[in-house]
Amino acid sequence: MSFPLLARSMTTAPPPPAAIPHPPSLSQRVHIPSHIYKQPTAILLELCNSMKELHQILPHIIKNGLYKEHLFETKLVSLFTKYGCLNDATKVFDFAKLKVDPMYHTMLKGHTHHSNLDSSLAFYSRLRYDDVTPVIYNFSYLLKACADNSDVVKGKQVHAQLILHGFSDSLFAMTSVVNLYAKCGMVGDAYKMFDRMPERDLVCWNTVISGYAQNGMSKRALELVLRMQEEGCNRPDSVTIVSILPACGAIGSFKMGKLIHGYVFRNGFESLVNVSTALVDMYAKCGSVGTARLVFDKMDSKTVVSLNAMIDGYARNGYYDEALTIFQKMLDEGFKPTNVTIMSTLHACAETRNIELGQYVHKLVNQLGLGSNVAVVNSLISMYCKCQRVDIAAELFENLRGKTLVSWNAMILGYAQNGCVMDALTHFCKMHLQNIKPDSFTMVSVVTALAELSVLRQAKWIHGFAVRTCLNRNVFVATALVDMYAKCGAVHTARKLFDMMDDRHVTTWNAMIDGYGTHGFGKEAVELFEEMRKGHVEPNDITFLCVISACSHSGFVEKGHSYFTIMREEYNLEPSMDHYGAMVDLIGRAGRLSEAWNFIDNMPIRPGLNVYGAMLGACKIHKNVDLGEKAADKLFELDPDDGGYHVLLANMYATASIWYKVAKVRTMMERKGIQKTPGWSLVDLRNEVHTFYSGSTSHPQSEKIYAYLEKLFDRIKAAGYIPDTDSIHDVEDVVQEQLLKSHSEKLAIAFGLLNTSAGTTIHIRKNLRVCGDCHSATKYISLVMKREIIVRDMHRFHHFKDGVCSCGDYW
Repeated sequence: MSFPLLARSMTTAPPPPAAIPHPPSLSQRVHIPSHIYKQPTAILLELCNSMKELHQILPHIIKNGLYKEHLFETKLVSLFTKYGCLNDATKVFDFAKLKVDPMYHTMLKGHTHHSNLDSSLAFYSRLRYDDVTPVIYNFSYLLKACADNSDVVKGKQVHAQLILHGFSDSLFAMTSVVNLYAKCGMVGDAYKMFDRMPERDLVCWNTVISGYAQNGMSKRALELVLRMQEEGCNRPDSVTIVSILPACGAIGSFKMGKLIHGYVFRNGFESLVNVSTALVDMYAKCGSVGTARLVFDKMDSKTVVSLNAMIDGYARNGYYDEALTIFQKMLDEGFKPTNVTIMSTLHACAETRNIELGQYVHKLVNQLGLGSNVAVVNSLISMYCKCQRVDIAAELFENLRGKTLVSWNAMILGYAQNGCVMDALTHFCKMHLQNIKPDSFTMVSVVTALAELSVLRQAKWIHGFAVRTCLNRNVFVATALVDMYAKCGAVHTARKLFDMMDDRHVTTWNAMIDGYGTHGFGKEAVELFEEMRKGHVEPNDITFLCVISACSHSGFVEKGHSYFTIMREEYNLEPSMDHYGAMVDLIGRAGRLSEAWNFIDNMPIRPGLNVYGAMLGACKIHKNVDLGEKAADKLFELDPDDGGYHVLLANMYATASIWYKVAKVRTMMERKGIQKTPGWSLVDLRNEVHTFYSGSTSHPQSEKIYAYLEKLFDRIKAAGYIPDTDSIHDVEDVVQEQLLKSHSEKLAIAFGLLNTSAGTTIHIRKNLRVCGDCHSATKYISLVMKREIIVRDMHRFHHFKDGVCSCGDYW
C-alpha cells in the first residue's frame, strides 16, 4: 500500500473544505473559562489512573454537558489513547469542533501504539492534510512502528518525511532511524546513519550495538562496545549489558562473558532482574550451566523471562530433568507460562521421551490460548514425533493454519525418525508442489529418511536435487549425503563426496568412519580416524563410538581397547553406556567371553540393556550358554518384556541344540504376549520397492521365485553349499531345507536375479541380522551367478562377491 506521504510537497497543503474550520496552530491559545478548570470532574480526570475509573467519570461528564468543552475533549482523547481505547478516542476527536495540534499528535501516538501500521500512516496523512505541522515525536513513533513491523519500505518514506521537515540533525530522530534499519535487518544502513551523526549519546550507541547483536553480528557488536569506551564519552549502562551478553552467548565467548559479569558486579547492575537474566542466558549458551544456576539462585526476584532462561539453558545443555523440575516449580509458584516456556519444556519432554508430561503441556497450550501459535505447534509436532506418536503429530500438522518451513521440516524429520520413509518423501513432494523452497534442514531430514530406505536410485535422485538447489554446499547436507551413500551400500561414493568437501564438521568425519565400520572396512576406518587426529577437527564421543564399533566389526580388539583408553586419557571424554556396550561387543565378538564378563563386572556405572544385549549376542555366536543365561537374566531384570532379547536367547539355545529350553522361552513369550518381529527383506526394482517376508507367497511372481530357488539351490549345492539346519528342530530334512529356502533374503535375491540382467549388482535391505545359512548360501550364489550382492542387515553391510563376503565371516 502506498501512502500520499511523498505524492506532493507537504510545505503547501490544499485548503480544507469550507465546512471545516481551520484548526489552530500550536501558537494559538485556546481560552478556557476558569469555572471549567474548577469543575470537580476536571480534577477527577487529572487523577484518573485506569480505564475502569474513566468509565466511572464519563457519566458525570455527559450529565453536566461537559463533553463539548475543549478541556474535556483534549483530556478524553489523551486518556482513551493512553488506555488503548482508540475507537473511543477517535469518536471524541472527530466530534470536536476545535482540533488543536496536540490532539493530532496524541491521536497519532495512539495509532502507533494501539493500531496497525497502515492506520498510523493514514492518520499521519490526515494530519498533514489538515495542515498540522509535524513534531519530532511523530516521526519517532512512526519509525518505531515501521521497525516493529519490519517494514523498511514504509520506514524509508517516514525517513524521507523526517528529512523534509528538517529533523535530520536531531540526535533523537536519527537514533529512531538507526533503530528502524537495524530491526529491518539492514544493519549496514543503520551503521551509515550512525556514522554520519555529528554527536552520539549512549542511547544511540546502544541502538547500533543492539542492532548488530540482534542480526547475528556478535563480534562486531562487541567491537563497538570497546570503541564506545575508547572514545571516552560513554560508559556501558544496563541496556548496553543486556544487548551484548546475548552476543557473547551466540559466539560462545565464555571469557568475554565473565569480563562483562565482572563489570556488572563492579557497577552494581546485578540487582537488576533483566541483567541477571541475561547473565543466566549467556552462561547457559556458553555451556556453563552450573554458573548460570548460581546466578539464577542469587536473584532476589525472578520473572517469567528469568525462569524461561533457566529452563532453556538446562534443555539446551542436555539437563532435561532439571529443566522439567524448574518448569514444575514455575507452575507451583503461580507463574503463567509463555510460548517460550512451552517450547523449551516440550524440547525437554521430547528428549526424555516423557509423553505423559508432553500431553499435559499440550493441554496447557490450549488453556493458555496458544493452540494457534505456529511456533508452539511446531514444538508439539517435534515432541510427539520423538515420543513415537507420529499419528498425533500428523493430525496437528494437518490442522495447522499458516504452516511455515519449520512446520514442514518438523513433520518430514518426524516421519524419517519413525521409519515412515514414504510419508516423509510424500510430504517433501507436497511441499515442493506448494512452491515452498526447502532449506538445509529439509534436505538433511529427507536425506536421513532415504538413508534408512537404503535404495541407491533414490539416493542419487535426492543428491541431484541438492546439487540443483545448491544445498549440497552446506556442510550438514553434504555430511548427510556421505552418510546416506554409506547406508545405501555405496561406501566408495561416500568417500568421494567426503574428499570433495572443503569444510568438514566433526559429524562428517563420524559419518565416514561409521560408514567404513558398518561395511566391514575396519582398516580404512582406523586410517581415517588417525588422519582426523592429525588435523584441526577434534574427535568427540560419537567419533570414538564409531571407531570402536568399526574395530568390533573387523576383529581389531587391541586397537579398539587402545581407543577406549585414549578417549579418556587424551581427550577427557567420559565413556557413556553406548561406549561400554561397544566394548563388550568388541571383546565378546572375538570369543573372549570371560574377559567381556569381567569388563562388565568392573564397569564404574550400572550396566544397561545394550551392555548385556551385546554380551548375549556374543554368547549366541560362540554358543556359551552359561554366560548367555547370566546375561539374559540381567536383561530381563531391566526389561522383562523386550521381545528381541527373548528371541536372541531362544536362538542361542537353538544354536546349541538345547530344544527344551527353546520351547521354554517360546512359552514364556506366549504367556507375556510377546511376539517375534517378522523378518523382511526388500529390493528396489524399476522405481518400485518389493518387500518379502519369510515364507510369504503373496508376491505376483511367487511361483517363479520358488521354482527358480529350486534350480538355484541345486547349483550352489553342486558348488559346495551345505544347508545349516542346526536352528530347525522336530521336522524332516526335506522340510528343513524348504524352510531355509523361504527366508526373506533368499526370496529377495531370487527376485533380483530373475528381473535384472547379468552382471547387475543386487542390493538387499533386511530388518534383522542375517542368519548363518543365508550368509553361506549368498556367498555361493554370488559365486555361481557371477553377481555382486550387497545385503544391509540391522547391524552392518555384507558385500558378497565371487563366493567371499567382506565381513570375512566375522559378523
